[in-house]
Amino acid sequence: MLRSGTAAIRCTTCLPHVRQLTTLSSAIRGDRTPGFRQVKWPLATPLGGRSRRTEGAASFRSSAVAASSKAECMPHSHISATKDSEVFTLRLLDRLWEKYRERVSYVRTYEEVVKSQKATFVNDHIAFRSIALQEPSCGIASVSRVFEALGYRPAATYTFEDKHLNAIHYEHPRPIFPKLFISELKAWELSEASQAAITSSLSSLNPLHVPQSLLSSLHAIGQNTLPPSEDALEAAAAAILTLPWDVPQEEAVKTLHQESQYGAWVLVHGYNVNHFTALINSHGPTTTIQSIESTVEALQAEGVPMKSQIEGDTGGKLRQTATQAVNMPIAMARGNKVVEVDWPYAYFELAQRDPYTDHDGQLTRFEGFLSANATHLFDITQGGPEVKARVPLAGQLESSHSVASGPGCHWQGNLKAPTGSFSWPQGPGATESAT
Repeated sequence: MLRSGTAAIRCTTCLPHVRQLTTLSSAIRGDRTPGFRQVKWPLATPLGGRSRRTEGAASFRSSAVAASSKAECMPHSHISATKDSEVFTLRLLDRLWEKYRERVSYVRTYEEVVKSQKATFVNDHIAFRSIALQEPSCGIASVSRVFEALGYRPAATYTFEDKHLNAIHYEHPRPIFPKLFISELKAWELSEASQAAITSSLSSLNPLHVPQSLLSSLHAIGQNTLPPSEDALEAAAAAILTLPWDVPQEEAVKTLHQESQYGAWVLVHGYNVNHFTALINSHGPTTTIQSIESTVEALQAEGVPMKSQIEGDTGGKLRQTATQAVNMPIAMARGNKVVEVDWPYAYFELAQRDPYTDHDGQLTRFEGFLSANATHLFDITQGGPEVKARVPLAGQLESSHSVASGPGCHWQGNLKAPTGSFSWPQGPGATESAT
């Protein structure tokens, strides 16, 4: 378990976000850390006056307009919100998109291709991963409850026996909103060594990572009985973007990776977005990227490495492929030291959903998923661990729940060091510095 003392170590490349998320996640958890207090989100109760509700909603809407005006290419910009709860949901999805886009460079290449074709970018679905475990209790619901509180509902279930996975896809009451595909690894089906790696890593899972009061607040926002707020938005985003357990031991991650690369991915990335998905059918009939094949060719021409095969038959109701996964430096613990390991993060998916004739002879579009397609897409994050830079930090890590980790935020914690202070290496080949 990672513990904190006196000398701080920070990822300077994302310090503003780390500070913000650390404060939020600690406040949500109710950590007994100086300067932090437990957040008691307002419950679904009347606000005592329509003017207060209207004023709060108007302020939140103004922020939404300001945020959207800065966006160069947002995959949800085609959705017109009809009520404040939808404004909130769209801003949450956009927040997740912005973080993901920063980390996956291939997305920006896709945006340039779409822009050059005067095509439209629509997000088909967002994927999340989790581990199903009894003690502590976690799994699909650890992610889904945030979105269920805002109106998303289960639409279909899927099983991947060879990968020990279950999945549920969720849909919004308005089909124009992106679908969510949330999966989980069934820990009890793995070897004893893999189960031990999971339980030791997740033993520090904070049961208040997503507090009941936050879900009640989100539900009230979803029901339009409580105006949306920036605080609620930040807390909902933090529930997805921050690692809900301590930085895992490197040995545990590598042990689990031998049997389940999916499980190892979750240990280091938590509930972060695994991928967003461009809907090919949204590109428009006048572009040269009307098919998944032509889109793949356009991306490859720009140097984007793509999956070698397209999943799904030509003319089928769902065809999918993706870029290769990007690697990024991730913090892992080696005993009481921290090492930086280059690990697969996310990929960008393409999906084509062509109309087909159903059993009743009606022309329709398939909005679900095909297990045969998805099982191969899971493998894109297989990769392989490579230690790119090691930080030989002396001293004992001492306090739990001082960590904000995940893609783009390697590690923030406090280290009790006998001598000197150190700055975090900025990428492969960087060197340790001491003052």
